[in-house]
Amino acid sequence: MPLADKMAEAPVLQMRSISKSFGTVRVLTNVHFELRKGEIHALMGENGAGKSTLMKIASGLIPSYEGEVFVEGKRVHLTSPRDAGWQGISIIHQELSLVPELHVDENIFLGQERLRSMFFVDRKSQISAAKEVLAQLDYRGSIETPVSKLRVGEQQLVEIAKALASNARILIMDEPTSALSIHESDRLFEVIRRLVADGVAIVYISHRMEEVFALADAVTVLRDGHLVGTLAGKEATRRDLIRMMVGRELQDAARVQKMVVQTPGPVFEVSDLWLENPTPTPSREKLVSGVNFTVGHGEILGIGGLLGAGRTETLQVLFGLHPNTSGAKIKVNGRQVEITSPVRAKAVGLAMVTEDRKGDGLVLGATIKRNVALPVTSTLCHLGVVRADQELGLANSTMKKLNVAAYGPEQAVGSLSGGNQQKVVLGKWLATLPSVLLLDEPTRGIDIGAKAEIYRLIRELASEGLAIILVSSELPELTLLSDRILVMREGRPTAMLDHSNFSHETILEFASPGGATQPQFENVDKDS
Repeated sequence: MPLADKMAEAPVLQMRSISKSFGTVRVLTNVHFELRKGEIHALMGENGAGKSTLMKIASGLIPSYEGEVFVEGKRVHLTSPRDAGWQGISIIHQELSLVPELHVDENIFLGQERLRSMFFVDRKSQISAAKEVLAQLDYRGSIETPVSKLRVGEQQLVEIAKALASNARILIMDEPTSALSIHESDRLFEVIRRLVADGVAIVYISHRMEEVFALADAVTVLRDGHLVGTLAGKEATRRDLIRMMVGRELQDAARVQKMVVQTPGPVFEVSDLWLENPTPTPSREKLVSGVNFTVGHGEILGIGGLLGAGRTETLQVLFGLHPNTSGAKIKVNGRQVEITSPVRAKAVGLAMVTEDRKGDGLVLGATIKRNVALPVTSTLCHLGVVRADQELGLANSTMKKLNVAAYGPEQAVGSLSGGNQQKVVLGKWLATLPSVLLLDEPTRGIDIGAKAEIYRLIRELASEGLAIILVSSELPELTLLSDRILVMREGRPTAMLDHSNFSHETILEFASPGGATQPQFENVDKDS
């Protein structure tokens, strides 16, 4: 349907003059938003712009607010997600809302269980239905396993399946691809287009402009809790959206000219890296095997691949997270080292920023000061007591160097935006003065302004001589930052690309099942 005809239709969701404060902090001011049947309406803005708050009001998660909400022309006041579900509204959260101890199917049908009698769940029927929904997303993990044992990307697919199983008429997607590979994202886009063709209305919150341009019929931008404007999807340009989001022009992160004194030999050498597969199959007896590479001073080695390729697991082995089920020959600055724990990894000069900053990287209830000091607490102590002046000095210098936007070092990390939280994670590991920095999805879930700052920081660190290994599911990010890219498929390397050979098509050819393999990787022992 042409956009003009769509705009003439009555909205299925209408939000008028929405305002919301948390204490004395105003997060939304007089915001209007409309969504129509069969429309994909993108909602954009920097972290803290009010996007998630607005949609939490629409989905009943925030029952107290000023303004009016209408669903299919009827004024409603949604006081809970259950209320929203009765109105046909479902939300996919950026921060996963799964129950870790429950199995995959139990999470998908939580609150809407398949019953065989009044009191008993029909697990067989429920598992079958869960498989049917997950098949749409090309989910390859186990159904009958607690979600706590799944990777972040797999958990994200379960979160999406949970919303799809509700058969909602209005579907709110908050950063649904933040943890997904290119392949999984493409499958999700197919599902989205099918839902829209069936008349489902979708609110799509994303920082990824390429997704917005590919999907959106309309784009609404918020800034600092205010409505900036709404554009037709086909009329929106990257420059327009950036200007609306940040209120200024924002240059793309350019490659920094490296000023590194070249020294003989690599900083980091890895050979024969492998990791056991907890559920081995004939085609994949080991989860990761045959991984070999080197990284030089000031070099950024990217690792690319689809979800489940073994990228994150490779970094985990290097950082000593699987000491009893993995192996590798590792040299740091020419010296053979054995890494059997994160403590040992830190001692030999490694630092790792994990993909799940909230779960693994930060103590959210603690201050910036305390988080930054955690890896180096022993160096700040005198007679077993942390010296407050040194801890404060470290926090202040880190905040200044990384441009952390906060009230001060005593602010709780959990109250910061995603981009500033990521800077704190980087800052705490840089305080260890590492030789090698491992980055796993360093810009996951952060806005375009913060992303550009992180890019510049990564390149600056490389220009200072730090060896960096970067895992990213975003191909533009991978090709922009990397000097070389190691491509992996199903746990094994398939290509090493230098900068002259970078292209999205080439990476996907080596990453996709059944794709090409460079000659030097064809004879890699699958069980090495």
